[in-house]
Amino acid sequence: MGNSDNPATGAKFEDAVQLFFRQRNLLLEKDHSVDVGVGNLKKGRKFDLGSSTPPTLVECKCHIWTEGGNAPSAKLSVWNESMLYFLAAPQRYRKILAVLAHTRQGQSLADHWVSRFQHLVPMGVEIWEVGSDGLSGRLVFTGR
Repeated sequence: MGNSDNPATGAKFEDAVQLFFRQRNLLLEKDHSVDVGVGNLKKGRKFDLGSSTPPTLVECKCHIWTEGGNAPSAKLSVWNESMLYFLAAPQRYRKILAVLAHTRQGQSLADHWVSRFQHLVPMGVEIWEVGSDGLSGRLVFTGR
């Protein structure tokens, strides 16, 4: 599974994430919409996956290390953007960034991102790494 610039690849990864959490008794629907905003003004936003019961929002990112072994900096910026949307979403929601498990020289892309940007992760937001088949995954970090 490659990067999510390909919509079919991104959709396939969303299916894998949906399966992963279904196996953990968390049923998620695609394109779950909630109103977000940092002040009184709110606007609807569709999250990749979500649920009203229990209230859960999931953003899925299917990015990999570059062929040269570097972090895909421009693509990782959308992970940062997800943190802003989680911050602006209603507090009652469990918030999850689910990223494709991809390792280079013993370090996963998720671990790399957390080491650089954990200061941007709002309290309680969970970073999960999920295999492309949806059968495996791990909690990488929770904002504190």
